[in-house]
Amino acid sequence: MLNYALITPARNEAEYIELTIKSMIAQTHLPLKWVIVSDGSSDQTDELVRKYLDEYQWIELVRMPERAQRHFAGKVHAFKAGYERLTGTKAEIIGNLDADISFEPKHFEFLVERMSENPQIGVAGAPFREGTFQYDYRFSNIENVWGGCQLFRRECYEAIGGYMPLKGGCIDHVAVLSARMLGWQTRTFTENVCVHHRQMGTAMQGVLKARFKIGVKDYTVGNHPLWELARTIYQMKSSPFAIGGLALGLGYAWSLIRRAEVPLSPDLVAFVRREQLNRLKKFFSRNSQATTSRIVEISHSE
Repeated sequence: MLNYALITPARNEAEYIELTIKSMIAQTHLPLKWVIVSDGSSDQTDELVRKYLDEYQWIELVRMPERAQRHFAGKVHAFKAGYERLTGTKAEIIGNLDADISFEPKHFEFLVERMSENPQIGVAGAPFREGTFQYDYRFSNIENVWGGCQLFRRECYEAIGGYMPLKGGCIDHVAVLSARMLGWQTRTFTENVCVHHRQMGTAMQGVLKARFKIGVKDYTVGNHPLWELARTIYQMKSSPFAIGGLALGLGYAWSLIRRAEVPLSPDLVAFVRREQLNRLKKFFSRNSQATTSRIVEISHSE
């Protein structure tokens, strides 16, 4: 079994962080170290973490200076501050763990076992559930790994240069894409599930505004227009029905019209689009074959 260490950037997470802490101390395979980086928190986050430090000495609290703006690049800087605290730690796996999730006691034992068995896996994780919502991995790419609980083989993390400080977000997604572009395998293992207690993208905004911003993010990570069209149509069946998917598509279209900056390298954008077009081809090929088979079955039964 490989050893692992975790880093949790936490900014004003008093509402949920104890759920995460209690999930971690119940793990059957504990980390060598868990660094919780309070990213300028102004609520009770620090006090709640300190309650556990004496009893669980593998937990460490690091305090970052307060910052006026809330953006994803700040989370990356907090993660890097936590990573510096792991110098000398003999952990073959480094993980990001958000401070608003909970999970079963064997969660990390299971994921680390999967990575121990296959040295080609550079990034691994599990799906998340928000209320009654959970991605259906019959239609979602099992190679994409949700960032709320994302484990990197240390060699892979250092090869990609760590998380890219993108203010607009998608830092976890870009890290996974960068790993695959370098030849690493990335995998979501659906046997376990994390419970995400705060709806994604709604910490300081409404659902439709959050969906619009996701569309903007999709453009900044180089999504192909055909892929985004398919994604928009697919999202229309999720709550809020129709208008949620439409808001996502409008965010992408707005960015396309004004030619917003795409901060990724041209090579990575080309890799992203090539993957997406291949997945669309496979999807339509499978559905075409299924439709043809169904027609043949009907004709034979008549």
